Amino acid sequence: MEKHRCGWCVGDELYEAYHDKEWGVPVRNDAALFEFLVLETFQAGLSWITILRKRENFRMAFDHFNYKKIATYKQTKIDELLEDAGIIRNKLKVHATVSNAISFMKIQEEFGSFNAYIWGFVNNTPITNKVKHYKEAPANTPLSDTISKDLKKRGFKFVGSTVVYAYMQATGMVNDHEINCFRYTKV
Repeated sequence: MEKHRCGWCVGDELYEAYHDKEWGVPVRNDAALFEFLVLETFQAGLSWITILRKRENFRMAFDHFNYKKIATYKQTKIDELLEDAGIIRNKLKVHATVSNAISFMKIQEEFGSFNAYIWGFVNNTPITNKVKHYKEAPANTPLSDTISKDLKKRGFKFVGSTVVYAYMQATGMVNDHEINCFRYTKV
C-alpha cells in the first residue's frame, strides 16, 4: 500500500526523502539548527527543491556549516563563495551567513545554546497543527513574527517571518504535516 505524503513533496524522490526523514522532525542540535538557518536564508525567494538539490554543494562550500569557521570568513573566502556555481551566489545572502554565524554564537553565549533560545519560543514543545491540505498551512504566524523581530534585533539578516516559519516547520518546532500524512503522528 502506498504511503500518503504531504502533497508538496509528491513526485520528486529528493523531496520525498527529505519529507520522509527530516521535515518536521524536532532538531535540537546547534550545528543542525545552524545548517537549517543557512539553507532557509538562501531559500528566501526561491523554491525549497532548488536548495535541496544544492545542499551538498552548500555543505562543502560552507565548511560543513561550521558556524565557528564561517564567523571568521574573510573577503577572500566570500569572493570564492560568490564564484561557486554550486550554490546560490547571492552577495547579500553570503554576507548574511557570515554575520548570522557571529550572531548565532552570541545567542549561544547568552542562552547556553541556540537550541535553548529558539525552542524557548515554543516552551520546548512542538506546535501541532491540523493541516488537511498543505496549501492551508500559513506562510507565517504571530509567533514567527515575534521570533523574526527578535532575531533581527540580535543582528540576524534574511530572517523575515516567512523564512522563520519555514525554519520552524523544517526543524520540527511546528508540525504542519497533513493530518492524513503518514509522518503526521510520527513527528
